Formats: sequence, structure tokens, C-alpha cells
Amino acid sequence: MNNRIAVIVCCGLFSLLGVLPAKGQTIMNGQVTVQNLSVSRSDDKLFISMDIDVSALKVGSNREVVLTPALADGDNTLSLPAVLIAGRNRYYHHLRNDKSRPETTMLYRRSEVSLVEYRTVVPYDKWMNTARLVTLNEICGCCSETLAGDKEPLLALQLEPKAFAPSFVYIRPKAEPKINVLEGSAYIDFPVNRTEIHENYRRNPVELQKILTTIDAVKNDVDTRIIALNIKGYASPESPYSNNERLAKGRTHTLKEYVRKQYNFPESIISTDYEPEDWAGLERAVEKSDLQNRDAILALIRSNMEPDAKEWKIKKTYPADYAWLLKNIYPGLRHSDYAVKYEVRAYTDVAEIKRLLKTQPQKLSLNEMYLAAQEMEPGSDEYNETFSIAVRMFPNDEVANLNAANTAMRLRDMKNTERYLAKAGNSPQAIYARATYAALQNDFDTAKQ
Repeated sequence: MNNRIAVIVCCGLFSLLGVLPAKGQTIMNGQVTVQNLSVSRSDDKLFISMDIDVSALKVGSNREVVLTPALADGDNTLSLPAVLIAGRNRYYHHLRNDKSRPETTMLYRRSEVSLVEYRTVVPYDKWMNTARLVTLNEICGCCSETLAGDKEPLLALQLEPKAFAPSFVYIRPKAEPKINVLEGSAYIDFPVNRTEIHENYRRNPVELQKILTTIDAVKNDVDTRIIALNIKGYASPESPYSNNERLAKGRTHTLKEYVRKQYNFPESIISTDYEPEDWAGLERAVEKSDLQNRDAILALIRSNMEPDAKEWKIKKTYPADYAWLLKNIYPGLRHSDYAVKYEVRAYTDVAEIKRLLKTQPQKLSLNEMYLAAQEMEPGSDEYNETFSIAVRMFPNDEVANLNAANTAMRLRDMKNTERYLAKAGNSPQAIYARATYAALQNDFDTAKQ
């Protein structure tokens, strides 16, 4: 027979299904020995391999022996390619009349063969999991006369369902400039209706120091360079809008000059903006409050009334609530927000990147974290933690979320996998990752789609 049963080296997704002991199994009353029998499968194929020793087989010149392996389980039977061992006359008869036998049958002349290396491949079906591998042995004479026949068992299969073994595809992030921003708010006290700063006035020493400390954190780091500083001043809604505009603008300019002189910054580095009345901040505060007239006050705040008319309406209509706002909320609306924009130098030394991952991950780009991960053992704690840090530092980045999803799937953390995949975008790799996630959930229909 055409021995096409492939011996499978079991690795990756292939699983070894059955192996006959090396000493072999005899059939046909001990005349034939089957050795090295193995059955294995891939996704959709079954591989059968055996060595058939026919050295002790006696076949007359006008006789032939046909060995036909088959898989059988209940009502299901699949005949495999046959092996035909013929005596001299029958051998030449078949050569002259090759149409008299199936194309898949392998013909041997007995005097010229002692060992048949049988290899075959057939489509896999689930019923084969518990099938029996048998062989139908026939002794035939001339004119295709069957003189004797017998079916003998070779192996009972116990095929395990093939486990899904996912492959995780990570993406290397693009190398980009590392521009970061440090932000904060300071509550500078100014004398009533004045715009000049008194450094020791009330809580100003602490509030001014907050700004300077933020700037120093960047300026004193040899790995960073300040590229911009922005200050935006806000005033609270009481008193005329025009006066609040003057105060917000003037106080913001004064604070800018104070900061610039502390560091001798060039004029071009610092930019300013101002909001005459912080109605957005007032709205947020009222939303969180339990004021008696909370909803009515919110409706006025959100109305299209002019600022002065709006503030007067709240004051006159709800005096008790207004007094509470004036005392507890309005002081916090007089603030200066500041943002320090800076650039971090690039890192190429993997050892340095690994150190920063543990101490200052905010200095690293996604690309640098990825470079370090390539020097780690895939699936190791260090490797997994690197991608976890990456998504914490860049929570809305699609590549960071995709790579984190792959790591979570590797750990079978399906809850976080789902969360990361929701923000992983629609790249081919992200679509593949969602298919892998579905397959790990045994939802193979979705995975195939």
C-alpha cells in the first residue's frame, strides 16, 4: 500500500496519540510483526505510522497476502491504503494488469522486501478519538480467489481533544519625542483689589513654593529640559465682571514675572492666560454640595445670563446659600493653574532602562520599555511587569493596551484582557488579539470571524 502515514514529532500543537511497544505485535499467526506503531494528529489530519516486518511471511508463487489497516468505531469505518505482498507469478500479474488493484495499494514482491515502512495521512474526524486501528489480513490465490481472511486489532486510540495554544503578537511602539507635563494649582493671596504679590502675605510662602518645587523637579534633573511654562489665573464671580477681568489678568502677569525672575527664564518660555470668573469651578463645587437650593443654583449657573446678572440673581434669591458659597467655595476659585512642559532625553542602554522601570518609569517612552522587554525571557515575571508598567504609564495608548492585553492573556487574566482590548484600537494585531481572546473563552465561532 502507499504507506503515507507520517511519523509526527510531537511538538507545538501536535499531540502524540498512541505508540506500540518497541518489541512489536505479531499478526497472521506470527508471520508478520508490526513495530513502531504511532498515531498522531494536527488540526484536521490524522497521521499513522508503522513498520511491518514480513521477513517471516511465506507466500507461494501464485499467492498474495493483502494487509488492509482500518479505523473502526461503531458505525464508522475508514479503510486505509493496503499493502500487497505477492509471490512471483502474482507480482508480475499485477504489473501487467495494474488496473486490477486500487491506486492506493502498494505492491511488493515477497522475495524483494522484508520490511515495509507504512506511512499514511487521512482527514481527521471526531469519531476517531476512540476508534480502533485494526488490520484485515487476506490470503488470495489466482483469479482473485480469497483463500483465508482475518481481522486483527493493532491499537485502541485514545485521542485527547486538541488544546488551543495561542500565539501572542506584540507591537513595537514608534520612537517619539518624550514630551511630558507637570501640572498644579496655587492659591496666591492678593490684597483686596490689588495685583502685586507679597511673598510673606498669609499662605503665600507655601503656595509660591508649590510652583517653584514643581519647576525645580524638572530643572534640576539632568535628563530633562524645560521647553514651556504656562500660567493661567482665575478670579471668583463676586464683584463686577470687568473688575474681575482686570484682577485675573494683572495677577497672572505678576505671577509670571515673579517666576521668570526666580530662574531668569527667557520671556519666550512662559505663556499666560486668564479666566475673569471661574464659573466652571463654581458649577463643579455646587454639583458636589448638599445646598438646599442646589438644583436651582445650578440652573442659574448654566443659564445664558450675563455673569454679573447671574451672580446678582443667586445672591438675592438664595442669600443663605450664597453666603455659604462666598465663605467656603469662592476662595478656592481664586487660583493660578500652572503647567511645566518638558522633554526627557532618549535612553538606549537596556540596563539603564531596566533600572528606570523600577524607579522612574515616567521618564521612559513605550518604545524604550519595549526595547528592554526584548532582552527579557518572554512570559517571565520581569517581562510581564514591563508591559503592565507601560499601560499604567500610558493608559489610553492603543499599542500599550494591546501589548498589555497579550500579557494578560498569557497569564489567563481574562478580566483585564477584556479591559485592555477595549482600548487597543482596530489594527490587524488588535483584531487577532480579540480572536485569541475569544478562542481562550472557547468561543471559536467568534474567533474565526
